[in-house]
Amino acid sequence: MLATYRRCLIATIAALGAGIAAGEALAADKMKLAVGQCGNWDSSPVELGVRIGAYAKHGIDVEALCTQGTGETQQAVIAGSADIGIGVGTLGALGAFAKGAPIRIVSGSATGNADFWVVKGDSPLKAIPDATAANTVAYSTNGASTHSAVLGFIRELGLKARPIATGGPAATITLLMSGQVDIGWSSPPLGFDLLDEGKIRIFARANDVPSLRGQTVRVNIANAESLKTRRDAHVRFMRGFRETIDWMYSDPKALEAYADYRKTSIANARRLRDEFFAKSALDPDTVKGMDQLMVEAVNFKYLPVPLTSVELAELVQVPLR
Repeated sequence: MLATYRRCLIATIAALGAGIAAGEALAADKMKLAVGQCGNWDSSPVELGVRIGAYAKHGIDVEALCTQGTGETQQAVIAGSADIGIGVGTLGALGAFAKGAPIRIVSGSATGNADFWVVKGDSPLKAIPDATAANTVAYSTNGASTHSAVLGFIRELGLKARPIATGGPAATITLLMSGQVDIGWSSPPLGFDLLDEGKIRIFARANDVPSLRGQTVRVNIANAESLKTRRDAHVRFMRGFRETIDWMYSDPKALEAYADYRKTSIANARRLRDEFFAKSALDPDTVKGMDQLMVEAVNFKYLPVPLTSVELAELVQVPLR
């Protein structure tokens, strides 16, 4: 009789434990993300963090949708179909906020810019002075960091080529190789193989633009209402995001995971991380160079005038570590 009672008690405790576990699982907060340029090293903390359980650890269930760049990402956040947008051009975010868009900057995404512009291996274009108004130069979408870089090439370095939006790097490389655009853009590691084979050559780098060096050119944004009503979930998401970045620079398995995700070699993964993305480039806790960024936003017509300190405090709401 006593043994039977004990078995029943154990079964009851186990059932309660299972119920509590199920309740905890059900309690996970779903965060919908719009991720610009999926596969970029600086946007990969989303996918890699899901793979290692960094978000689940903090009670966050991530649902991510890939976009072609800032325009699509920002629109999803503005419309409320995404809680968070990853990898939005900082100038685009400034411009949208100034126009009343319900967005807030919640972390840095990329400081400095690893994107590079390429031409076909047999192109007569060797450097920026060679391009004329008859040539075209690619960027992803309006307001994106690639758009800012192209505008910088034109304004600061004298590029004469006509800007044209081409979407993501894969689509852009296709347009370049088929002759539909003269100067394409890419983000590492996409294009490494073509560079090594001599089929394309680097024409310019985003960091060639003096005004863009050392600035946080891409940020992560949140829908203002989502941030206001679900702040705790946003804070917990950022914990997972930060922990994933730390893991990406401390565990060799991170390169294996990225190579599998990106369908590239571990050597390419290591090359892009070590040559193009110092850990400081992914610093999520600060938005660097905001004063100069606002000057550039005015110069490039994203802003009519710089934001006030009050407006900046409203726009930039990075959760404390």
